[in-house]
Amino acid sequence: MLLYPSQDDLLKKIDSKYSLVILAAKRAKHLHDNQSAAMLDTYESHKNVGKALEEIKSGDLVMDPDSLSN
Repeated sequence: MLLYPSQDDLLKKIDSKYSLVILAAKRAKHLHDNQSAAMLDTYESHKNVGKALEEIKSGDLVMDPDSLSN
């Protein structure tokens, strides 16, 4: 169950659940491969997917529509 950030808050930033999942998964993979790539000063989550979702909620991580065609 996703407690923080809430799904409602995330869907205000990214309008599609599918796009949200794809963006968070790609960012989590990037965080896994490069631990020094943090965008935020502090995170509540210790896991990379949670960190990616926090970045989306903060507005630091946004969807690039052109990246979906790849």
